Formats: sequence, structure tokens, C-alpha cells
Amino acid sequence: DHVYMEKTSDLNEYVLNETGRIFYGTEDQIAERAWNYGQFDAGVLEACLYILDRRGMPHSARGDPVMVSRVVSAMVNSLDDNGVLVGNWTGDYAQGTNPSAWAGSVDILRSYHGAGAPVRYGQCWVFAGVMTTVLRCLGFPTRTVTNYNSAHDTDVSLTTDIYFDENMRPLERLNTDSVWNFHVWNDCWMKRPDLPDGYDGWQVVDATPQETSSG
Repeated sequence: DHVYMEKTSDLNEYVLNETGRIFYGTEDQIAERAWNYGQFDAGVLEACLYILDRRGMPHSARGDPVMVSRVVSAMVNSLDDNGVLVGNWTGDYAQGTNPSAWAGSVDILRSYHGAGAPVRYGQCWVFAGVMTTVLRCLGFPTRTVTNYNSAHDTDVSLTTDIYFDENMRPLERLNTDSVWNFHVWNDCWMKRPDLPDGYDGWQVVDATPQETSSG
């Protein structure tokens, strides 16, 4: 079993635990919010299977945790494939729910399954909370992870860069890198038979919509 964990305590925390805390804020002012994952609530399993169906994932591929986690990370946001949640960082949430108002994943998943339309709105912690619910529901050991001073590299340089012209004026068209106060993503536990030895264990998956990478 590619998602097998030996310790019962780990299974209790990362698969069976239906509630948790998601951290946010800044490195100097760390805050937390309670989150109801609700992976065993009525209607959640049906919504999770609907997500895989909506993406057209073949049943023959659903035993591969690498493929399932990739499909789920793509489908939890609405970008490209009419997935679960619409991202919104504008401050205007009049057409939906303020991301800060969500306290759990269940209503989001039920709404998506019932209406078949993306739910408005989410930000990184909401995407990560829903991702935890879906993967735990499908049997994946999963946890939410918060990173502070989160560098966002957009040009594959592995550094955050600021460009200036000869008069020391910022070249805004090139200055697309940024550092966010915080960012929330997920780890899920699996073996990686597709990679060399030594890569089994916690794998990073991020459902927050980003720029495309290598197409």
C-alpha cells in the first residue's frame, strides 16, 4: 500500500482526525484558526469522487497516489478546469463568501457537488483545508503546512529578484517575484516508486492556483 503508515498515532492524526488548526499571519504575529475537515461527513465522499469524475480520471489510475494527488491539487482550484474553489485576493467578495468566513470544508464540497459550479471564494488556507479533507477522505495521510515569509519565484531562478535600470528605477515588467507574509499548502505521505530510492514520505502538494510551470 503506497500510503501505508506504521504508527497508529500517525494514522489517527493524519487520516482520521476530522478537525485541526491552520496557521496564518506573519512571523512576528502568528495566528491560528480552527478548521473542520469533516472528511467523514455525509456527502463528502460523494463530492470527492465527483471531483475525480469531473476531471475524467480513469478508474484504472485511481490506485496511484501520485496521480490522484496531482488531480486533486489541480481540481481544488477552479483555474483551467472549473474545479472546487475560485481564488480571490481583491478584497471584493460581494459575489460570494469572504475566504475568512469559511470554518471548514464540508459546505464547500457539498455546494460544489450539488451545483457543479466553482464555489466563491478561497485563498491559500481554504484551498489547503479543502485539499486536506479530500485526500484524508480518500485515505491519504495529509497535513496542512504554513510557511512564513514565503518566497514566490516566478522565473525559475530559485531567488527573489528585483531589477533596476541604469537610473535605479525599478523595471516593473521584470519584477514579478514576491515574498508573501505567509502561504499554506499540504504534505501528503506516499511511496514514490516513480523516483529513485530515498524520496518516499511526505510530498508537497499545493492547490492554490499559481503561474504555469514549463507549460
